[in-house]
Amino acid sequence: MQNVFKEALKAGKPQIGLWLGLCSSYSAELLANSGFDWLLIDGEHAPNNVQTVLTQLQAIAPYRSQPVVRPSWNDPVQIKQLLDIGAQTLLVPMVQNADEARLAVKATRYPPQGIRGVGSALARASRWNRIPDYLQQANDAMCVLVQIETREALKNLPHILEVEGVDGVFIGPADLSADMGFAGNPQHPEVQAAIEQAITQIREAGKAPGILMANEDLAKRYLERGALFVAVGVDTTLLARAADALAARFIDSPVPSVNNNKSVY
Repeated sequence: MQNVFKEALKAGKPQIGLWLGLCSSYSAELLANSGFDWLLIDGEHAPNNVQTVLTQLQAIAPYRSQPVVRPSWNDPVQIKQLLDIGAQTLLVPMVQNADEARLAVKATRYPPQGIRGVGSALARASRWNRIPDYLQQANDAMCVLVQIETREALKNLPHILEVEGVDGVFIGPADLSADMGFAGNPQHPEVQAAIEQAITQIREAGKAPGILMANEDLAKRYLERGALFVAVGVDTTLLARAADALAARFIDSPVPSVNNNKSVY
């Protein structure tokens, strides 16, 4: 078994990603052809469920882009279902301390290293028991990314980084800025200083730092500081902005007569 995304992080190769919130296998496949290293299927803030995550995993599978799945919470039962349908890399939200990071890791490992339930005969992950020695190989193929989003999590970051099995730490700029008293302003200097300090700490601990940032200058700055997995946009935002811009070009100006336009289609 192989986890291309995990191997790239271990090798220190920056991975550029896109957030998926449309909950559509059709759009997921379209975007899997765009050249991104990874695509985040969001189960926390997008209206996904196990079935919609499954269809997006299936849609992305033939392409180079690697899927990362965010569950709605650090819940071993939900994590078990996501792993069984084929997720190998998880982004676990709102991890506050080392104990919660440890729980996330244990949820992705079969006993005796963890608490993942064994049901591989029913699981797409094992190709319904067609992968030889799946139970023996699966633990090493799992990639656990934990998300820190509060001042408490930042305070506990050194202990979180000591947890074996945590491959990367993702800084959530929206929730972090809100927790710091700057809701809606992740570009506030105090928030930016906290983010950059966290990136440095994570790299120094030998883990992969990650973040979502649609501001191109800031995204490039984080990469220069050592971030290794950076999502640089969100599908819903890309669609909404492009649609708004297209509509405005016609609605805010006179619409040419169709009869006078020989190039209509």
